[in-house]
Amino acid sequence: MSRTRIAILGGGYVGLYTALTLMRKAKDKVDITVIDQRPYMTYAPFLPEVGAASIAPRNAVVPLRRELEGARILQGKIGSINHTDRKVVATTDLGEELEVEYDEVVVALGAVSRTLPIPGLADFGIGFKYVEEAIALRNRVLGRIARAATTDDAELRRKLLTFVFVGGGFAGVEAFSETEDMAKASLRYYPELSAEDFNFVMVEAAPRILPEMGPEMGAYTVAELEERGMRVLLETRLESCVDGHVELSNGETFEADTVVWTAGVKPSPVIQSSDLPLGPRGHVNTAATLQVIDEHGIPIGGAWAAGDCAQVPNLVEGEGDWCAPSAQHAVRQAKHLGDNIARHLDGIPLEQYKHKHLGVVASLGLGKGVATTMGFKLRGWPAWVMHRTYHLLAIPTFNRKARVALDWTAAMFFRRDLVSMGRIQDPRRAFEEAARG
Repeated sequence: MSRTRIAILGGGYVGLYTALTLMRKAKDKVDITVIDQRPYMTYAPFLPEVGAASIAPRNAVVPLRRELEGARILQGKIGSINHTDRKVVATTDLGEELEVEYDEVVVALGAVSRTLPIPGLADFGIGFKYVEEAIALRNRVLGRIARAATTDDAELRRKLLTFVFVGGGFAGVEAFSETEDMAKASLRYYPELSAEDFNFVMVEAAPRILPEMGPEMGAYTVAELEERGMRVLLETRLESCVDGHVELSNGETFEADTVVWTAGVKPSPVIQSSDLPLGPRGHVNTAATLQVIDEHGIPIGGAWAAGDCAQVPNLVEGEGDWCAPSAQHAVRQAKHLGDNIARHLDGIPLEQYKHKHLGVVASLGLGKGVATTMGFKLRGWPAWVMHRTYHLLAIPTFNRKARVALDWTAAMFFRRDLVSMGRIQDPRRAFEEAARG
């Protein structure tokens, strides 16, 4: 009996867990191909700790080939989806075009940074969605601190030690908090500097941060950050950052050498050019069974979607019409999707996805955090412990759980490794300098 060819587009939460579920429940019935630019799944909630040197970068990612042994892994960028002909085209880093035919497709492309046409942003800003960006931010911040400690120019020092974060959602707040915590921890090695030299600024267009936690916890977080000497500018927009000259909508201007953009995400642009039906917000339109549906709610044969690129109905009363774009939903949707494809192959009726959100947690640096879960609100150290416990349990594979736990344990006894390796972004520089004499 011929196997069903399943193409999984994307190797993130949805791609990894859907493949794992299918390999467990329908292994002898499917040939699985996973296509992604990166050969690993990134556990995004750990990016702030990677950026703050609390977790080694390699321990925040899960290698696809290691975990999906038996599946075909193609490393390439999805260029087009032609579901009518059941074909996907991807391009490798070497420019080679790959054409993959399938019987069933899982659209798990996730989301990309939602940027705005702000002067200077594309040239000067740093994103914070991938592990490479977290590494770059860590190196940049520690590198700027080292440079600031070796200059007598007060204006240059001020610019080097001004760090602007745009966006007050979970990614922005955690990156902002963890980076500041790391910067202050590094001061033990720089007697030339003090905490007052740092200028950490958060810019948020909305009237509060962490909106998913409600006004009370958002206000608490602002107070906590400002008590640490950080500035949180609400109802303020970034107007320009050309060459580090920051201009804000409140009229304030200043020089900064680091601008981090965490102001939201949007569905992968690939789906906009596909022939799959989209919902009103630009996501792939799905039923609660995670089947792709047309504008009349009729399933499109052979097409499935979940995660940040999908518009999945929320069947839990009081949590909105659509499932929130969170890792909690993505993992559970992926497992449900894998189950439903296995059911589909066996001719068994599909089940609808329904999950009540367990709550949200956010780290604000070592020993500090906020959490709302099952009606309880936690602050400070208890919330931080909950944050670490939850994510340690949630990150895929025992291998990564053990490695992350070892990172945290080592840091308790030996402190974090606070050294910049900025030249790793330009590895040939030293050789070129030597070759030129």
